[in-house]
Amino acid sequence: MTELLLLAAAFLAGAMNAVAGGGSFLTLPALIYAGVPPVAANATGTVALLPGYASGVYGYRQDLAPVGDLGLPLLASVSLVGGLAGAGLLLVTPDAVFRDIVPWLLLAATGLFAFGGVLAARLRAVGLHGRGALLATLFVVSVYGGYFNGGLGILLLAQLSLFGMTDLNAMNGLKNLFSAVLTAIAVAAYAAGGAVDWPKALLMVLAAVAGGYAGARVGRKIPSPVLRGGIIAVGLTMSALFFLK
Repeated sequence: MTELLLLAAAFLAGAMNAVAGGGSFLTLPALIYAGVPPVAANATGTVALLPGYASGVYGYRQDLAPVGDLGLPLLASVSLVGGLAGAGLLLVTPDAVFRDIVPWLLLAATGLFAFGGVLAARLRAVGLHGRGALLATLFVVSVYGGYFNGGLGILLLAQLSLFGMTDLNAMNGLKNLFSAVLTAIAVAAYAAGGAVDWPKALLMVLAAVAGGYAGARVGRKIPSPVLRGGIIAVGLTMSALFFLK
């Protein structure tokens, strides 16, 4: 039953990450239930979801495009550096601190996505826009992703919406690309720090790949208002679960 739970959690988490984010809210509780300590459970779940991010990128490959005059290699490089920094922070963070700050980060990310259009207009009006601001906010989000990963997709979508992006298919393509890059380097750091339960991670990998590709295919067919409402609902639910925990 434990193996079936981990497989089901990984498949659904891969699908969630492809269209909205939040897959760690399935893999993390499942791994803790299976007896893995919280920080190690986060690292192990991140390893399991990495191939799902990659398959999500493939599913949205036709929608990938630069952001203004910023090319994909530069944006991916910023995500990589941020992911490495976040992974390093996780490896030195006590479990109690880790648990306390997660719900606040998720709630902020959900609010940012929900009101991203209004905030973007106001920020542009006061001059917070352009290449530097976009790269700086992407770096901060990537640090978060390397640190925890839960709700990363919502936070990346929120960050992109702040800079005027409205096409959710294009945003999802970039979200999956950045997630894959920063998660790959974070996984390398987790492995070097001995924080990964490899038998459980490998068990979940195939299910996460299948879920990531299925989610990307389905997500591209969902009307934008419905998808946006679903993303906000997922974010609020995930925040509430961690506050209650």
